[in-house]
Amino acid sequence: MSSPEKTPDSTPAVSSIEGETKQGDDNATLKKHYDDLRKLYVEPSPTRLFIYDLILWCFCVVFDCFFREIRSRGGFKVPKKDSIIFVAAPHANQFVDPIILMSQVKKASGRRVSCLIAEKSHRRKFIGLVSRSQLSIPVKRAQDNLKLKQGIIKQDPNDELHIIGENTTFLKDCQPKGLFSFQKSLGTGLIDRVASDTDLYLKKPFKYSSEKTEIIGEKLFKEGSRYKSAERIDQSEVYAQVFEHLSHGNCIGVFSEGGSHDRPDLLPLKAGVALMALGAMDSTPGLNVKIVPVGMNYFHAHKFRSRALLEFGEPIEIDDNLLKMYSNSDTSPDAVKILLEEITKGVKAVTVTCPDFESLSVVQAASRLYSDNFSSKLSIAAIVEMNRRLLSGFLHYKDDPRIIKIRDSILKYNENLKSMKVPDHLVGKAIVKSKFSILIDLIHTFIQVLIMGILALPGIILFSPVFIATKRISEKKRREALAGSTVKIKGNDVIATWKILVSMGFAPILYTVYSLIGIKIVHIYYPQVSSLFAFITFYIFSASITYSALIFGDKGMDLFKESRSSWLMLTNQQGFKDLKLERDILSSEITQTINEFGPQLFPDFNLLDYEKKLELKKLLKSERKKRHLEKLEKGLTEEEELEELKTQELRRRRVEKKANLKNEDYTQVDKKFKMTQDTPIINGDDISSSTGLSSTSFSDFDETSSESELSLTTSNNKSKTLDIIKDQMIKENRERNDNSI
Repeated sequence: MSSPEKTPDSTPAVSSIEGETKQGDDNATLKKHYDDLRKLYVEPSPTRLFIYDLILWCFCVVFDCFFREIRSRGGFKVPKKDSIIFVAAPHANQFVDPIILMSQVKKASGRRVSCLIAEKSHRRKFIGLVSRSQLSIPVKRAQDNLKLKQGIIKQDPNDELHIIGENTTFLKDCQPKGLFSFQKSLGTGLIDRVASDTDLYLKKPFKYSSEKTEIIGEKLFKEGSRYKSAERIDQSEVYAQVFEHLSHGNCIGVFSEGGSHDRPDLLPLKAGVALMALGAMDSTPGLNVKIVPVGMNYFHAHKFRSRALLEFGEPIEIDDNLLKMYSNSDTSPDAVKILLEEITKGVKAVTVTCPDFESLSVVQAASRLYSDNFSSKLSIAAIVEMNRRLLSGFLHYKDDPRIIKIRDSILKYNENLKSMKVPDHLVGKAIVKSKFSILIDLIHTFIQVLIMGILALPGIILFSPVFIATKRISEKKRREALAGSTVKIKGNDVIATWKILVSMGFAPILYTVYSLIGIKIVHIYYPQVSSLFAFITFYIFSASITYSALIFGDKGMDLFKESRSSWLMLTNQQGFKDLKLERDILSSEITQTINEFGPQLFPDFNLLDYEKKLELKKLLKSERKKRHLEKLEKGLTEEEELEELKTQELRRRRVEKKANLKNEDYTQVDKKFKMTQDTPIINGDDISSSTGLSSTSFSDFDETSSESELSLTTSNNKSKTLDIIKDQMIKENRERNDNSI
């Protein structure tokens, strides 16, 4: 499962395994590798596991500085036992994605994930050291072995699969199922057969990364170009390692697109992930491998202090009939195809992807304008689900005249925002006041920004060499990755990786230099002070100063950005009023349209119901945890637990009586909910959306989203919620007790 790209800085913990069907592997070789590994396999020692946890914790600390917020959703779905393959997508952040996946799985289930890593990255000094500490499995990729060959190639004008060579030695340099590429890696093709030294046939048409590279490639095919090729990679040893790892009840992490990218849509998932699951179960009778889809959803994936949401999907169980199909060589490809399709659906259900950037920008704007109708801020999970549903509706009704009109209005509004250099959320929040009031607000904000700036300035100055280095090196790596890739658009997927890596390397060196300078200064005035004590003090002081700059800088930048609307109202009040009026009209049209079309696509059409379910689940989980701890402390026996359940039953009856008395109040609350504007956004956590998505970025939501869920209004409603929770707990405990008896 290799990526169709060739990139010098290919993602470290990312690669999938190459191969399309089981027949592509030499089964005898695979069996030999598997038998050898079964004898040599050793469970990781406690020391290695401790190192895994320590390194992962260190990265989490660094990531908490880089990202403003990292959250997961659906962590309860991760099985606490059985072998698991985590299939994560989209792969929008080269080195960052695997660490976030490992950390969130560890938090959700306490399990450790071994990610597959490109062997080329595994050989790098620092990345290789980290990958070995994280129990990663290296994978060879054909695109990493592409080498320049002699001769010139052209394409047969009458057959796009026929490659004609001049002074080439195809018989020597190329082989069936090998990789074929231009000199500049504009595109790649899979070799089907080599007819002669000057005649070669591809299995499928040449694949380009974009329309621009396709134009260049077609021109080169006509004029003639140098070429690269790589031999087919034998992945039997890698498969054997994966099978053995899974047979011991461990977890594997796979980014099945084959490589990192910055596209708004998912790349096709490679078949290797299905081969791994089926092959492991076929090799080890009785083994149960579950596949968990994971959505990597970012709000500005490559930017400093952005947000990330990792969403776990429903585990995919492999049916016995499917395993029987795989065991039969005649139906094995069909089994792989069926499972891959199911995995693809599972991944698309937890990601937010879009066919093009224009559609994504329209959906993002519609989401912002629509969500402003709610009095409270939405959670990150709610925003992701809302984007998923809005995109599904937009793609479904995109040819409707009303939707076309709204799309054009949104694009025009976005252009007006750019021309006035103000973000949408500031237009929505701004309140038009007198110029005197606006001036007072600006002065107040300026004073706050000034104070925050003064507090952050020492840290910014101290850390400025690292800022400069990360900017320059990440930009250089971005250009290198873009030049060597056939799937990247701007190469933004490598920026965050190199910013973090450079910071991790440069920051300790910088702090050490400052500490050494501090020792010399201290010894001039206080020669009796210990050098070690002075070094540790200055090192901690330098790190603290830069961390405080991060905190104060965040607050100051937020205030500075919010002041843009006030400045615009002061200098161009009429223009700002017109923009705000345009926004209000557009928001009203979007809301009416969504409320009309939404129920036609989604029967469960109410955001308030969704938020109520989230609140119920949180409270219920908290109550369960509390009861479990109480039971452990009391050390209740089964008989005592039965008595406890009887007591709860009596309490339940009392609660029902109270509920009957308050029935009239609840009816009034329900009427209030019905009067509230419905929204076609969100379902419960068990939702399975058919539309796939992968968010490269959700504009401005990193500034408007919050950790807080929409609160359940009115005290009567809170009472109702608690009563429902108690009833559910008693019912579940009774059923669990009956089953145990």
